[in-house]
Amino acid sequence: MTKNLKPKPTTSEKITNWVGTPFSICVHTVAFLGIYSLYFYGLGFDEINLILTTVVSLEAIYLALLIQMSVNRQAQSLQDVQEDIEEISEDVEEIAEDVEGLEKNVDEIQEDVEDLGQDMDKISKEVVEMNEDDEVTMSSTQQKTLENIELTLKHIINEIDAIKQNVAGQTKHKQPEAAQDKKPRWKIF
Repeated sequence: MTKNLKPKPTTSEKITNWVGTPFSICVHTVAFLGIYSLYFYGLGFDEINLILTTVVSLEAIYLALLIQMSVNRQAQSLQDVQEDIEEISEDVEEIAEDVEGLEKNVDEIQEDVEDLGQDMDKISKEVVEMNEDDEVTMSSTQQKTLENIELTLKHIINEIDAIKQNVAGQTKHKQPEAAQDKKPRWKIF
């Protein structure tokens, strides 16, 4: 069940909303024309026009006040939205900075892995040379340890490649347009 975040309209909002409807126009037209029926009750046109002018003037004053109240509420609502947009923009900028930091970390890890890979290649070559020369014989424990180190290094390289691809994929999909231009697109008066 979702909550309605919009507050319940006040009486002034209801009146302002009603005045802007076609039904309101019809009611006002009938009332303005109907006031001239007072002529049949003995009032003259001067008195009818005086009553009509007074009623219309009072209605205009109250409608202007109600409309100004609506405008003030809308201005406050727009200001709240602008503040929310600014907060979201700041969050997006922070996320973009975090992603840049992650990319740097992944690059550093990749460099370390490449260095480890080069060291592993050197060690592998030395092991091959030692086996070929038969000058030094490794014990089976040393051979197994070396093989385990080799497998572990290969596993680490594969995991870092996967992390780097994952971070690169997230950077492409999650970086919103607002983070690219870093300028608010809307201007509130």
